[in-house]
Amino acid sequence: MRLGEVHHEERAAGPKPLADVRILAVEQMQAMPYGTQLLTHLGAQVVKIEPPGRGDSGRASRPTIEEPDGATVGATFMRNNLNKRSVAIDIRQPHGRDLVLQLSRRFDVFAENSRAGWMAKHGLGYDDLSAANPKIVYASISGFGNLSPSPYGDWAAYAPIAEAMAGTYEPTRKEGSPPPVVVAGALGDNASALFCAVGILAALRQADATGRGQHVDVAMYDAMIAMTDLVPFMWSMDEPREAATAGRTGIVDAFAASDGHFVIAIFREHQFKKLAELVGEPGWPSDPRFATREGWAEHRNSVVRPALEAWARDKSPLEASRILNEAGIAAGPSQTAADLRQDPHVSSHHMLIEVPRPDRPTDHPPMLIHGNPIKMSGMAEGPVTRFPSVGQHTSDVLREELSLSPAELSQLRADGVID
Repeated sequence: MRLGEVHHEERAAGPKPLADVRILAVEQMQAMPYGTQLLTHLGAQVVKIEPPGRGDSGRASRPTIEEPDGATVGATFMRNNLNKRSVAIDIRQPHGRDLVLQLSRRFDVFAENSRAGWMAKHGLGYDDLSAANPKIVYASISGFGNLSPSPYGDWAAYAPIAEAMAGTYEPTRKEGSPPPVVVAGALGDNASALFCAVGILAALRQADATGRGQHVDVAMYDAMIAMTDLVPFMWSMDEPREAATAGRTGIVDAFAASDGHFVIAIFREHQFKKLAELVGEPGWPSDPRFATREGWAEHRNSVVRPALEAWARDKSPLEASRILNEAGIAAGPSQTAADLRQDPHVSSHHMLIEVPRPDRPTDHPPMLIHGNPIKMSGMAEGPVTRFPSVGQHTSDVLREELSLSPAELSQLRADGVID
């Protein structure tokens, strides 16, 4: 999907379900921006408030591109801010705070992901905005939450901190080595964003019924406990920490094909029997070594791997996966970014949005940003607009929403309140 195009699937026609939802967002980096961007794909209108000059801290991430005006934009910002309008307001100034309070009266949702308590300290907490707009849904993402006490309430939290504290890394730690810190696309951020989006939609429904909004509060730590639920569950079942990983029972692993790898997942006896037949080892199911699912895992590398990789030696990862699936065995190729770019599923589902690079020639390959994974029979895809520059829509939004005159806007700029 190239940025700016309108895509209508044949089966999808009709309005966006969130077309009448308006979100005012004081957001930064990834957690909340990811969530509000997802809601824009469903039709929500998002006005993003950024600090004048530097903007959202995600703009300073790496790698960067250079815009035509000379400003640099970082990867975190580019990936999470399509379809939004940017207003530059200094909310630390009293006049800036008052502008946000006035704007909040015209929006359905206020979204923020500051450190817990920061917005309330600066006069923009839930009580402040609820007084201005009783129906507003106030959504927060922070490391450790606002509504319930936490001994870590004043700690900073990026995704790896929440992931580590929730036990994500311990199951794969090798004895004598530190836990492997693998930031899987900022799982802690994205999981928190998804839970927050669910909360926002639930609170909006209740606000429509009662006329009252409420505070939706998501702690990244809580979100990661929910995502890494096997860690405490398996421990409570008296299982070792390795039980929360793939590979202790069954066969879940990557295997070599002719020019890459494919992954299989076998958890049931009939699947193991199919695999044995496929690779020419029909006696495996009656072999005492494979009498249990734990036995499959124990002999995965010494027995299963040589046979399976010999079978796949003349097949591509995709070919091997297709044959395995036809036999009733779940399998898929382990793909690179280049593979995703060529995958017909990814293309037909509009899951990579092409964003031209302003710092490269027009024939240079575009940046690829994830599309909307939520497909609905009554909703068409697109259109999509590019990420905004800092304060790109300040004058337009303040004129439209607050009827500020050119003279008033000029004075606010002169005072450093807006940009």
